[in-house]
Amino acid sequence: MAVTRAKKTEQVDKLSKDLQNVSTVIVTTYTRLTVAQDYELRKQLRSSGAKYAVVKNTLAERAAKGTNAEGALKDLAGVTSIAYTEGDPVALAKALSKYAKDNPEFTFKTGVVEGRVISIKEIEALATMPSKEEIYSKLLFLMNAPAQRLVTVMNAIGRDLAVVINQGVEKEKFANNAPAGV
Repeated sequence: MAVTRAKKTEQVDKLSKDLQNVSTVIVTTYTRLTVAQDYELRKQLRSSGAKYAVVKNTLAERAAKGTNAEGALKDLAGVTSIAYTEGDPVALAKALSKYAKDNPEFTFKTGVVEGRVISIKEIEALATMPSKEEIYSKLLFLMNAPAQRLVTVMNAIGRDLAVVINQGVEKEKFANNAPAGV
């Protein structure tokens, strides 16, 4: 079924509006994906806060003009789909990499992170990085660890003093040996 010029213009406008705000775009290709597999991919991407669209190459190139994704969406060939997000690029890369491992017919073409075009190897490297939440938790642990150690050391002084006094009492080292008249 042929798509009318008005419908194509509407698709370009919608995609262009979406691409204006995104920080990460990953361009992919696939062969022989079933509807169920496509649905599963979209579900995984939604859970990571991303969007996914199968696009015509010329429409994607027109929609990307003036956006961060312009470099990645030039001179595309073959079947093309794009996944994009305003949020965490690592979460998007992890979701796509996991899906690509399970479905070998799904592969990467290129990507854009924060306005910089990245290669397939860089997408795979991005997928192995810890997420923002993991980095924040590690940072908070590193900030909290010295304070915990300080409190432990400060508590050890009182605890050690109590142990020494208790041992002295048990061995009757503190017996009242003073003369009665003093």
